[in-house]
Amino acid sequence: MIKDTLARIESAIARIEAGKSKDKAELVALLNKLKAELAALPPERIEEARSLGRFTEAAAHEATREEASARLKELSIEGVEQAVKGFEATHPTLTGVVNEICMILARMGI
Repeated sequence: MIKDTLARIESAIARIEAGKSKDKAELVALLNKLKAELAALPPERIEEARSLGRFTEAAAHEATREEASARLKELSIEGVEQAVKGFEATHPTLTGVVNEICMILARMGI
């Protein structure tokens, strides 16, 4: 399930227009970091990671829509922020990566 979610996020990032190549490159690098962090996650934290992945996927989707809804953008970022809170103390690197992804998406207008 997590691998599928990561693949969908990767696909959404691949659709980012060429004019945003710097942001795209940063997102690809961060996605690779996120994959590594998730691979090292203990089994008892997998369900929380799934939620985090789903919200991150939603945020990535909103970043690539041509006619995006401002409210959906806001909700996707709020969802990521809430999912991240559960990881802040126990998985600071994972949390940092997700926060960086959010900052890039925000810079892109999300």
